[in-house]
Order: sequence, then C-alpha cells, then structure tokens
Amino acid sequence: MRFRQVHLDFHTSEAIPGIGREFSKAQFQSMLRTGHVDSVTVFSKCHHGWAYHPSEANEMHPQLTFDLLGEMIAAAHEIGVRTPVYLSAGLDEKLARRHPEWLIRDAEDRTRWVKDFMTPGYHEFCMNTPYLDLLLAQIHEAVSRYEADGIFLDIVGVRKCRCQYCVTALRAAGRDPRDEAAVVALGEQTYLHYARRVREAIDAVKPGLPVYHNNGHQQRGRRDLVQVNSHLELESLPTGGWGYDHFPLSARYAQTLGMEFLGMTGKFHTSWGEFGGYKHPNALRFETALSLAHGAKCSIGDQLHPSGLMDESTYALIGAAYSEVEAKEEWCGGVTSVADIAVLSLEAAREACPGGQARRGEPNLADAGAVRILTEGHYLYDIVDTFSDFTAYKVLILPDEVAVWPELAEAIERFTTGGGKVLATGRSGLNPAGDAFALDLGVTWLGTNPYRPAYFKPYFTPGGLLPASYVMYSEGQLVELLEGQSLGHLENPYFNRDVFTFCSHQHTPSAREDNGPGMVESSSGIYIAWDVFSEYAEAGHLILKELVLHALERLLPLPSLRTNLPARGITTLQYQQAEQRYVHHLLYAAPALKGRIEVIEDIVPLRDISVSLRLPSPAPVHRVYLAPSMTELPFTAGQQGELTYTIPYLENHQMAVIELA
Repeated sequence: MRFRQVHLDFHTSEAIPGIGREFSKAQFQSMLRTGHVDSVTVFSKCHHGWAYHPSEANEMHPQLTFDLLGEMIAAAHEIGVRTPVYLSAGLDEKLARRHPEWLIRDAEDRTRWVKDFMTPGYHEFCMNTPYLDLLLAQIHEAVSRYEADGIFLDIVGVRKCRCQYCVTALRAAGRDPRDEAAVVALGEQTYLHYARRVREAIDAVKPGLPVYHNNGHQQRGRRDLVQVNSHLELESLPTGGWGYDHFPLSARYAQTLGMEFLGMTGKFHTSWGEFGGYKHPNALRFETALSLAHGAKCSIGDQLHPSGLMDESTYALIGAAYSEVEAKEEWCGGVTSVADIAVLSLEAAREACPGGQARRGEPNLADAGAVRILTEGHYLYDIVDTFSDFTAYKVLILPDEVAVWPELAEAIERFTTGGGKVLATGRSGLNPAGDAFALDLGVTWLGTNPYRPAYFKPYFTPGGLLPASYVMYSEGQLVELLEGQSLGHLENPYFNRDVFTFCSHQHTPSAREDNGPGMVESSSGIYIAWDVFSEYAEAGHLILKELVLHALERLLPLPSLRTNLPARGITTLQYQQAEQRYVHHLLYAAPALKGRIEVIEDIVPLRDISVSLRLPSPAPVHRVYLAPSMTELPFTAGQQGELTYTIPYLENHQMAVIELA
C-alpha cells in the first residue's frame, strides 16, 4: 500500500450524455501530480451497474465510446501511480430492475437502500443468488484484462436477508426464516462464501492481488470477517456523519490486528455523491495527519465529473495535504503502536460473550466515550478484543456494559496476577446474567439504582473542580464495599421526577445522604458505579472525565507519556522497529459545529509543548529531532528512564523522532 491514495468515485447515470468525452491523459496525469497522488482507485463498474470499458461479463455504459478504465490505468502507470480497480459489488441498478428476485429482502419483502422501485436510489443484491456468479465473472474480467494493482469491492458485508433464495436455504437446512438468529447465521455464511469465491477467482489469474471488501465499518471482535481482506480501508469522513471521534476509535483497533490499513476521508464538504463541495485545505491537512499519527496510510475520496475531466480545485486541495504527507512518509511506515492502556471494546465483548450476539446493533457509545476521554487525557491506548493479549498493557478498561464470562474472567485474572490493573464502570464486571460480579473488584452487587439521575460525592478534588455532589445522569449500580477503599459515595435525590413528585425544571436535588460507595479502589483496580463513558460520549459532562482521569492517575502513576497539550490535541507514540526509533505525533485543531456538520478551518499554532516520555526500550536515546525539518531538539534523559523535551512550535501536526543508540 502507498501513502497517498485517491478514491475516485464515478457513479454515472445512463441518462447523462458524453461520458468521458473530455478525458485527457495529459490532464489526468497533471492533476495526479498536482495532488501528489501515488495511487488512484479507478472504476470498472459503478452503482448504476455499467462498465467503463468494453465488457463481455457486463455492459459498457451506453454513453461511453472508448475504454476509459484502460486509458486511466495506462496514464497512471506511466507516471508511477498505482491503480486499484473498483467494482460495485452490492449495487447494480440496471440489473436490479431486470432481476428484482435477486435483491436483499426484509421480513416485509422490502428492498435494502431504498425500499421500493418508485423511490430514486439503489437496491442491494443478495450474494446467495445467481447474482454472485455474474459478479465473479465481472471481477475475473477486470483482473485478467487490466493491470489492476488491487480490487476494491463496495457495499458488501454480513446482511440479514429473507429473499426467496435465503428462505429456501434456511428451510432446506431445517431452520426457520422467522428466527432472527438463523437469518443472521445465514448472512455470515453467505458473506464468507462470497469472500472465498472472490479470492479464488482473483488468485486463479493473479495470486495474492490485494482485495478489500468495503462495508463502511470494521466490526470489532470479528477477526474472521476482517481478515478476508488483504488490508483495511477505514471509511471515516468526518463531515459525512462519522465525526472527528470516529477514526481514532477504528484505527486504534485496526492497528492491533497487524494488517496494513489506511484512513479514508473525502474532499467533500459533506459526503459521497456531492458535486461542487470542498473542504477547507486545513481540514484535509488535519485528517491526513490524523491517519499518519495512528499508523495508517491515507485515502481521500473524490468524484469524477461525468465528462471525465479532473477538477483542478480538488487536486490543489488534495495536494495541500498530500505534499505534507509525502515529506513525512519516511517516519510513518512499518510502525507499531506504543500503549499503556487497553480498552476492551464493548462491541467486541458482545460478539465474544455467550449469548451476547443478540445485542448486535444495540446502541454502544461506551467505546467512543472511552476514546474521547483517553484522547483528551493524552494517554497512550489501544482498542482491543478478547483475542488480544491483555498482559501487554498496564491497565485494562471495561467500559460500562462488558459482561464477564468464565474464559474472560480467567484472562483478566492472569492480567491482574501479573500486576495489571482494571478500570470497570457501570455493569462491567457482572456475569452475563447480570446478577453478580464475575470479577473481584472489591464490591458486591446489590442491584440497579432505582433513582435516576443520582449524585456522586467524591472524596478527592476532581481536576479543576471542587468536591461537590455531582449529578450522574446514566444508570447507576448499588454496591457494597468488600475490600479496599471508597473514593466517593452515592447520593440519591429526594425522589424521582413524577407527576406528583417533581422539583424544579429538570430533576430533584440530592438528599445529601450516603447511600453507599460510588467509586471503589481495590487491589485489582477501580470500579465506578455509572456508565461514565457512554454518558461522556453523549453529553460531555466534565466530572465524568475527571473521575476517569483520577482513576488512571492512581492505577497508572507513571504513564509512558505526559504533555501539556490542550485537551483537544491528539498525541500518539509509534515505534519503527526497522529503524530502531520512536515517532511521537502531536496534532491540534479545533473542529467547529456549523449547522449539522463539524468543520475545520482555522488551525491555531501552539508553542512550547512540554513532553515527558518513558520508553519501553532500555536502549539509551541517541538524538531527538523534528521531522521532516530535521531540527534537532534538546532533550534530557533522567535517571529513572524519563526523557523530556519541548516542542517549540506546533501547527496542525508535528513529529518528534527519538532515535536509540
């Protein structure tokens, strides 16, 4: 994989004349050079179903008169730019109207994407129908006729389908199509069968050619579904509904899988399918730097005009970001994450928990809340699943609702026996039945608090706040102290808000009585009795972050990294083993909400950012410098293994490189 990719969408209606008539090899190459692009995904087949080349397995777009795909590949290869080839796998609108019986159907026989054929939009195909053989022939044709540098297959994944092919398959296997679990199981079987057939079709022509199946989300905890890909392309357009918190969550999990991956954003003001929408250049500068900081390569989405003419404004915009990426690549390849903390993803835990699969699709803000708090606290962390080795970390976080079954309890016990500490919140740590703790957290579970909201009175000073009775809006748990110490107690209101008992505009104040511990520290770690991560993701109440940060100060008194970077700043530490060096990334930008969209325009420079590092390697530090400027940084190596230096200037993104002797 290369660092500077463009995903060049080209979904063009047959009602538009003159497809590709303004395509120019020279102009195409010029725009790729202007954008500093080293890989461009070009189209064999779009969502409308048309091929952009002469085809026997498909039909060429009726308004296209030449081999557009072939000319794009030749032009790109001539200037050293790679060309993965795109095929719309799940959508093919021309074929949908010819074979509606091959489409995914729900229990009410509605189609997916748009519910019927009188609504403008696409309809998704089921891979358990004869459509799969047609798609495989199209893939085979693209791979055998063109010098594709990879295959990108879009709109695929595990689907629930009750088309007549799936109903027949379920009944033949003795399963009931009305049984949701049976339908999900068939969906997984169908997807894995599709992925295997695709791999076989490609390998028959070009063994090992990279393949990516795009579903828009990599399901944490399902490595079997992730590893059908040769690499990952994490679709995460901040302005397209994902937001700026989404990519760090996906990337911090993806990097633990040991696969190459890239972060896919877009040049659009909103999202895919937008013509004439442009981000501020600073937004793309930040988003590409965010990928580099998380061990990822970069992809920026664009959309080619039906005429085939590349847009000059777009490639000037992309070039502003990719010129910086190009200068930084030397320090961003072949890296592994350095982390003190593992967050066991709630999504992954539900997948692994016996019976937990029934909760797929339920709201999960806990993972996102954990990422936000740890990022703002400038801790080094990974998002992990139950296949991960917890003993590689110092602290394990179980966010809000992580049920603990025997095998997980054994893994956590091995972790704590080796000196690791646990931070559990809310219902985390309870057994799958939810009626008793399956972990020794120093408390006994008494039940769910019937009062909501309730209050927490800390026995410590929470950051910049003072001790007070802090409202806790999320569900709370009632616990009894068994071992260790209480760090603060629960207070209930006088009553819950009701038609005959209510007070003030929102909720009833605290009755100021001690109703038991709300935060407990024991020999194994710290337990907090509320869903603090989910609540922080939803509402951002400061006290929630301060509770977690106080807990981490006690559980991790000597973190690998300390810095005075502002809360909105982002910092990561990557290790380049081949070069025997660490690369410390620092980023700072403040997205602003404009209407419904988070945007970045202004990047405010920062000065004199202090850094203290405790590196895992015992080797002495040879030098510290800024990259790519190669400016030497004065540093101090303390007797306790602490390395300190100051970043004199940070504008968007800075890398401090620590070379070992």
